[in-house]
Amino acid sequence: MVKTNPVRLATALLAMVGTLCVAQLEAGDRPNVVLMLSDNLGYGDIGAYGSGGDIRGMPTPNLDQLASDGLMLTQFFVEPGCTPSRAGLMTGRYSVRSGLNSIIVAGTPLTLQDEEFTVAELFKEHGYTTGMVGKWHLGQEAQSWPTNQGFDEYRVGILETTDGTLYPESMRRSGLPESLIEATQPQIWESDEDGALNPVRVYDLDYRRQVEGDIADAAGAFIASHAKDDEPFFLYVGWSHVHYPSGASEEFMGRSAAGAYGDMLMEHDHRVGEVLSAIDAAGIRDNTLVVYLSDNGPVTHEGKDDDYLGSSAGPFRGEVGGVLEGALRVPGMVRWPGKVPARKSNEMVAIHDFLPTFAAMLGGDLPADRPIDGRNQLDFFTGQTEQSAREDYLAFLDGEVSAVRWRHWRIYPKQIMSSAGNPSALGVYGYRVEGMGYPAVYNIARDPREQMNQVGTEAWVIASYMKIIGAYQASLEEHPNPPGFSLTEF
Repeated sequence: MVKTNPVRLATALLAMVGTLCVAQLEAGDRPNVVLMLSDNLGYGDIGAYGSGGDIRGMPTPNLDQLASDGLMLTQFFVEPGCTPSRAGLMTGRYSVRSGLNSIIVAGTPLTLQDEEFTVAELFKEHGYTTGMVGKWHLGQEAQSWPTNQGFDEYRVGILETTDGTLYPESMRRSGLPESLIEATQPQIWESDEDGALNPVRVYDLDYRRQVEGDIADAAGAFIASHAKDDEPFFLYVGWSHVHYPSGASEEFMGRSAAGAYGDMLMEHDHRVGEVLSAIDAAGIRDNTLVVYLSDNGPVTHEGKDDDYLGSSAGPFRGEVGGVLEGALRVPGMVRWPGKVPARKSNEMVAIHDFLPTFAAMLGGDLPADRPIDGRNQLDFFTGQTEQSAREDYLAFLDGEVSAVRWRHWRIYPKQIMSSAGNPSALGVYGYRVEGMGYPAVYNIARDPREQMNQVGTEAWVIASYMKIIGAYQASLEEHPNPPGFSLTEF
């Protein structure tokens, strides 16, 4: 009589069940995925988050409805700026691990490397058609192009950032030759059949008012074109709004009591609604996973235009380029009818978590030769558990650990201060200075604006702070970060 090993039998059965589940997903349950990333949208801008929308004279009905229909994340974290957050989203890794922890500006060598594994490449491995429209901001070298990082096509492409639309006027006033100004003028890019990118028009202040509508149109066209395909699709929409300079289209100009910024936000909400309507019109709402995120915290003024009065961090403090709570805590929403229960949650989720979560959804594997900082949130998203897979988070500036979030505590190795001048500002304008040898400790639940450093009375928190940093430092022994690039240290 042959004896059966119960442990091996159980293992085999579990493997069989897992295979069947993956096979079922592969056969027909794989959702289309539409991932939308707004630009510089703060926690306090959208009505659903309590301190934006109608309250500020700029209603956001489409975003409010999306929040109501899905999982509304009230403790969602990103990185300090456009490039770092996009790198984290694409790779599931802290941006410092790919050398992209600074915002890419003209003349810097930062670019997404070919060896990085992206979320688009994950979907391609599982038979998805992949497309991108809008802002990329992960480098202009050919190796960094979306079409060389897993996307089949790229439309209405903004390879860099909208800041560049402001530069020509200042360059002319500085006496630079027109030939140089034209050579550095931002462009809108489109991919051809071979994946090469070609400029199709200048991205200037005039087109600034049109680009958000064109992004929405291109996204809608992609959805309509692939909705009936045998294989599902992954669409990444990189919105240009609500990044400065304000540039609402003519139909939205003058509509908001909040001024030019409100006009722009109202248009952005409308364009998001157009993409959601395209999903409905294609008849694929129930089998389409929609994710909506912001890339970083707010810009409250343009620097050159103190009347901008832009985005808001709501109850928090912080701006783009910094590591305070309001710089990193932004809106995040996930909608998948019948799979992701509609609810509001204050569990912690980070932008890096989507790559491992998508991999779990598809039954896929991630590279084992590098650290993946994201956490698999599939059980949390689908309501199998009410607890997130994350309770800590690191933030970096200039390659240094600059903030640690653990549960409801926020800890800073160096002090974060507002700049001098009028207006005084945080974010890219702020200061980071040495303290007296102790980190600054804030209880976000009790003190959301981080006004009372509690290191003297809550020093017990430092033990967890040191453990989190220690785990990160240990990962560098086998996988050191690539050389970073600094604009201030040479």
